[in-house]
Amino acid sequence: MESLTVELGSRSYPILIGDGLIRSIGEHVAPLLRRPRTMIVTDSHVADHYLAALGLGLAAESISFSSLVVDPGEASKSWAGLSRVTEWLIAEGVERGDHVIALGGGVIGDLVGFACSIVKRGCNFIQVPTTLLAQVDSSVGGKTAINVAAGKNLVGAFHQPSLVVIDPETLATLPRRELAAGYAEVVKYGLIDEADFFGWCEANGAALLAGDSEARTRAIAHSVAAKARIVAADERETLDVRALLNLGHSFGHALEAETGYSDKLLHGEAVAAGMALAHRFSAAQGLCPAADADRVAAHLADVGLPHGLASAGIKADGKTLAAHMAHDKKVRGGKLPLILTRGIGRSFVTEDYGLDIVADFLDAERSAG
Repeated sequence: MESLTVELGSRSYPILIGDGLIRSIGEHVAPLLRRPRTMIVTDSHVADHYLAALGLGLAAESISFSSLVVDPGEASKSWAGLSRVTEWLIAEGVERGDHVIALGGGVIGDLVGFACSIVKRGCNFIQVPTTLLAQVDSSVGGKTAINVAAGKNLVGAFHQPSLVVIDPETLATLPRRELAAGYAEVVKYGLIDEADFFGWCEANGAALLAGDSEARTRAIAHSVAAKARIVAADERETLDVRALLNLGHSFGHALEAETGYSDKLLHGEAVAAGMALAHRFSAAQGLCPAADADRVAAHLADVGLPHGLASAGIKADGKTLAAHMAHDKKVRGGKLPLILTRGIGRSFVTEDYGLDIVADFLDAERSAG
């Protein structure tokens, strides 16, 4: 088992990584509990595979639990989904000192974390991520939210978990498409500020997706350590340090909005296409070598991820996509900070480019196919 810490002073918390941790979770959760009881929220897909094992792990330490199973997918990350979870927690008698377990992917983690941030003005929660995307990104850092009509993650709160338990064995039941979508977030860490790690991804990404357990564990540990470092430096994204984690997301969220936040384009797939677009936009502005943008697109294509508008199935014009970007929660003073790059591993934040320039670029991308 590997153990890392997100250093946030009195709110620091550990991240545990190891095969089989779900089966032994009780011994890691028990020291946190004021009473030997917890509540679990998961979705129906994850429940079929892991709820019983998690329950046995808790029972081994005489911890009782109740569980709520919601529908899988982004539709649960909504006002209705939030209402259901909060009402259930209150009906279950949740106390401020209790710890609720979020068992699932990014949707479950975001939904449960937000519910726990507001129920009784805040109770505790534990992340047990079961998808690669959640393991390397969304389970760490305390960003919680739901989607609303105007856009993705526009209503939420920063609410840090008390513990993150990552069991790479859960990836064995993940469909290849979901695994690849999570892998996009792994690649992101190399593109932000670790060019050598991007090189590792180029050499090992295919093996990771094919089931290489050593490659998966290394990718998870490296990604989590990178995110923990960035979150510790800029927890609430006020210094433009944590904003770098949004590489590909401004473009990607526009693509998700255009597809209605549906399974037509998974979040990680949108991020992959967004990262390729961010590199090509940077190259078009003379910021980044075109060869680097081509290299990023080539690797994403090699592992079967979208690497532009056409491969993401997007036909909308630039103005429409830019309008989606205008609703981005990172807009400040009417300007959207973009995460661009001067080359692989050299990302930065800028407000120098208006959405009209972005729209023209996206029109050119659309025309190029």
